[in-house]
Amino acid sequence: MKSIQIGLMMALAVMLFSCNGAKKSDDTKNITIGYVDGWAEGVAMTHITKVVLEQNGYKVETQKAAVDLIFASMANGDTDVFMDTWLPVTHGSKVAKFEGKIEGVGVTYGNAKIGLAVPAYVDINSIEELNAHADKFDGRIVGIEKGAGITAKTDVAVEEYALQLKHMNSSSIAMLSELKKSIDKQKWVVVTAWAPHWVFGRYELKFLEDPKGVYGQAENIETYARKGFKEDDPFAANYFAKFKLDEAQMGQMLMFMEEYKDQAEGAKQWVAQNKELVNSWLKQ
Repeated sequence: MKSIQIGLMMALAVMLFSCNGAKKSDDTKNITIGYVDGWAEGVAMTHITKVVLEQNGYKVETQKAAVDLIFASMANGDTDVFMDTWLPVTHGSKVAKFEGKIEGVGVTYGNAKIGLAVPAYVDINSIEELNAHADKFDGRIVGIEKGAGITAKTDVAVEEYALQLKHMNSSSIAMLSELKKSIDKQKWVVVTAWAPHWVFGRYELKFLEDPKGVYGQAENIETYARKGFKEDDPFAANYFAKFKLDEAQMGQMLMFMEEYKDQAEGAKQWVAQNKELVNSWLKQ
């Protein structure tokens, strides 16, 4: 798998792939799906979709990149679909930037949430209590990638709450590693977190209350596509419109996929064990 590139790489991609349709020929249907490495729900949904669509005659390419590059690539027509758009808060400004060039295809999951989280044994419950215990947190908030929507919101939270903790950017994988190390030692730690995520099934965590509403309320996880995708590929558009998971299904999927180092193999096994749900997505 390759990362989405801008500039020269995008120009080369235009030469290799048609930008005005998902079909490369009359016989083979092609689709390109972007995803962000480390975003568990997006990685899982993308790999599962790759399996399902390939079983239905598609050639599916998955492209791993930063979220901003994925939206830009969809707007340029080089990427067809992104299944991990959080609205209205997390990715709202990114979607607005490309208004008229990308479009919503379907809502996959409701009641998603972003914010600051701590292990259950940490005896504070609100962001407003962080400063009083800054030393116990080593004066830092363990964050993820700079381009993530939750990263931007955490920078706002630091200002709004006048936090005396430094927001440390790393990566989703590095954040999870730091969280595990801290929990193993029963050490205080605060991280940027989002649900759904398998980490809430593995550890006892809690979101800190956000009285100023910086992180917003419940969000939807939606699938977005390049403009014109629905008309170019009605079958795939129908699939993405019907791809929906409730809380139990999402939790089961994330925990199942986390057991596999090879996400492609995990996706094959999950699809084989969830045929009824998958068929509901494919129904025309």
